[in-house]
Amino acid sequence: MNKHALVTGASRGIGAAIARELAAAGFDLTLVCQNNISKLNDLSAELQNEFHITVNCYQGDIGNSSFVNSIFSDMTSLDLLVNNAGIAYIGLLQDMTDEEWDKVMATNLNSIFYTSRQAIKLMLPNKSGRIINISSMWGSVGASMEVAYSASKGGMNSFTRALAKELAPSGIAVNAIACGVIETDMNKCFSDEENQAIIDEIPVGRFASPSEVAEVVVNLATTTPYLTGQIIGLDGGFL
Repeated sequence: MNKHALVTGASRGIGAAIARELAAAGFDLTLVCQNNISKLNDLSAELQNEFHITVNCYQGDIGNSSFVNSIFSDMTSLDLLVNNAGIAYIGLLQDMTDEEWDKVMATNLNSIFYTSRQAIKLMLPNKSGRIINISSMWGSVGASMEVAYSASKGGMNSFTRALAKELAPSGIAVNAIACGVIETDMNKCFSDEENQAIIDEIPVGRFASPSEVAEVVVNLATTTPYLTGQIIGLDGGFL
């Protein structure tokens, strides 16, 4: 019987790459997106055809607890939760509206509370499971013009460490991947010159690919639960 994984923000970029790697590893999948359900359905069909797994797709606001609860109402088991959904806001803090702040916090931080709360209920009876949060290096050091994003990822990192201690006696590991700059749509707002300036600061000399994040997810999903409470940097030596 295949293991079952839930991946949020799965229609593109890092989330789609994670879904593909997990499918290749033999996981059945529940995939969630907010806007791109047609893309998600296409990905689902592709993965089912190629890897002969089961995939269920949902569209909605992962920062809404009622929507999250509706996803879990259909679930009887879960081995892996990957909290990947996230949005950014680039701009001066004094120009940010209440609504923009609340949206970043709901999507990036509140969502992992909603999903983890439900996932734990399914993992506890088996005394096993993995929760992996896709974080950012800015959650550790902060980024100018990205205060809300940095704050949400800093909260995610603290959430990860605290929940790992809470769940360790139950055999459930909780870790986060603090990503550096990844080649995704989130970074398409930068010019070629701005991208090159960032690359010049990365010792590895390039951005990471979504598939590299996915590889780390699969490694964390399949390694010993003794590895828990860690914020694993994947930033090419940036920090």
